[in-house]
Amino acid sequence: MQDPRLEKLADVLIHHSTQVQPGETVLIEGYDMPEDMLIALIRKVREVGGIPQVSIKNTRIQRELIRAGDVATMRKIGAYEAYRMQRANAYIGLRGSRNITELSDVSSEAMDIYEKHWLDPVHFAIRVPKTKWVVLRWPTPSMAQQARQSTEAFEDFYFDVCTLDYGKMAEAVVPLQKRVEQTDRVHITGVDTDLSFSIKNIAVRACTGSRNIPDGECFTAPVKNSVNGHIHFNVPTIYRGTSFSDIALTFQDGKIIHATASDTAKLNDILNTDEGARYIGEFAIGFNPYITSPMLDILFDEKIAGSFHFTPGNAYRDDADNGNRSSVHWDMVFIQTPEYGGGEIYFDDACIRKDGRFVTEDLKGLNPENLK
Repeated sequence: MQDPRLEKLADVLIHHSTQVQPGETVLIEGYDMPEDMLIALIRKVREVGGIPQVSIKNTRIQRELIRAGDVATMRKIGAYEAYRMQRANAYIGLRGSRNITELSDVSSEAMDIYEKHWLDPVHFAIRVPKTKWVVLRWPTPSMAQQARQSTEAFEDFYFDVCTLDYGKMAEAVVPLQKRVEQTDRVHITGVDTDLSFSIKNIAVRACTGSRNIPDGECFTAPVKNSVNGHIHFNVPTIYRGTSFSDIALTFQDGKIIHATASDTAKLNDILNTDEGARYIGEFAIGFNPYITSPMLDILFDEKIAGSFHFTPGNAYRDDADNGNRSSVHWDMVFIQTPEYGGGEIYFDDACIRKDGRFVTEDLKGLNPENLK
């Protein structure tokens, strides 16, 4: 007997996230995924008259393909994947993980080649700007361990957060989106953190289940050369299979001029990937009411209620584009709730959020008690 929560989640992904229409091709890509969820999606696509296409992948095999650093292989795979992505109207990416550090021993050089010739041409150049897409993690025992929960408790949490009322969230975020659109100067404070930058005339996107599941953020990008100050991130992060904590960045005229972390050498190695990796491609405010603490999974952590993230690397084309280009896109999260030392976000000298809670009347609908 199939778990009814799978059908409910499939319904959110098809009807809300990608809004599949009759005759549209839907590419479903599953990494280390149970068959039942993929079958639920195939059936839901057919139900609305769509055409399902499925690609099943395995992270260990992916590692083996990447680790050789073979340019010819990555170009060939990238061309094949791009051909298929160009013919999709919608994309649903489901990513299970048996080992979140599976890629930790792949060299930076090999990862650069993979990103340049496979990831970027397929996902950043085609999927993001040209398809209706949504990506999500899949609950596994390893994810439950990251969240410090039992497998059963984590699955309950997962389906609560992934199937919440995203329509209600979409209405509540409208005032925040308008404020971001009208703002020039942003000032952010927190423990060992004081950042200033401009977001003037940069596009804004409210994310309420149409791109990520779980969701709950509003993002834009800073004017590329406007960022000044410093930030000491208080949430650990995994990038390219390596875990980092205590990341501290100093900015001058938009560029990261000093960077330290638990692995300072590898951090700077990544930031030296290309010129754009030392500039910020995204600034986002998180507000998912069910996500309150980090679990070392960015699709969850970047949505933490009371958080924001600041992203070295590539800006999203046609969404919130400040012109920064890089093969790196690394969401780094800072929580401003009292448990993490608090902090404020100011738009043009007016405080809009203090200690993780929205304080202006028009934005209070985004506080957790009003979204659950």
